[in-house]
Amino acid sequence: MWRKLENLNRIADTGIVLIIRLDDEQEALAVAEAAVAGGIKALEITMSVPNALDVIRTLARKYKGADVLVGAGTILDAETARAAILAGAELLVSPQLNPAMIKMANRYQAVTVSGAYTPTEILETLEAGADIVKLFPAETLGPQYVKSVTAPLSQAPITPTGGVTPQNVHEWLEAGCIGVGVGSYITKAAQKDGDYSKVTAAAQEFLAAVAQARSSIK
Repeated sequence: MWRKLENLNRIADTGIVLIIRLDDEQEALAVAEAAVAGGIKALEITMSVPNALDVIRTLARKYKGADVLVGAGTILDAETARAAILAGAELLVSPQLNPAMIKMANRYQAVTVSGAYTPTEILETLEAGADIVKLFPAETLGPQYVKSVTAPLSQAPITPTGGVTPQNVHEWLEAGCIGVGVGSYITKAAQKDGDYSKVTAAAQEFLAAVAQARSSIK
């Protein structure tokens, strides 16, 4: 139980889960390492990455004992959840509600971030036992939607995914989100020239924006 609490705190501390959805295994590894160097503490390797389980296994071994949470994304069923856990994932993320995935994750005390869109889906996600509700796709809804939903569902720990940037992250956090899911702004920062220091810089920029937003909201 304490391990899960530590992992939840890694997400809470930075307010960011980095979603790595790339078309190359080595690029995914390089981006993950560069992002961690920039201060990212929670990594989501989506199952669409080639050899995703190998990437997860490599990162889990590399950061074992370190202050980094390695996870798997696009987990659609219990079988994939178990395979990801065996590879070393301690965070499981799905784009939709799948109670079997959440049950498997809870069996092994992995953190779950489960997708929802409507108030009904958000409530059902909480009732299924998910730790965090992933609002997806967030860019079609906006921060005002979160503010409206959390009025009656203030207990819902929501993280939006899709369209979140350093420029608008303040709006999402002010609306009541506990953190955000971030992807291409960080993960694709090096694609033009292969300079992964740009990934590190983008991670630092985003983390600073979250910290500043949280400070001003308080």
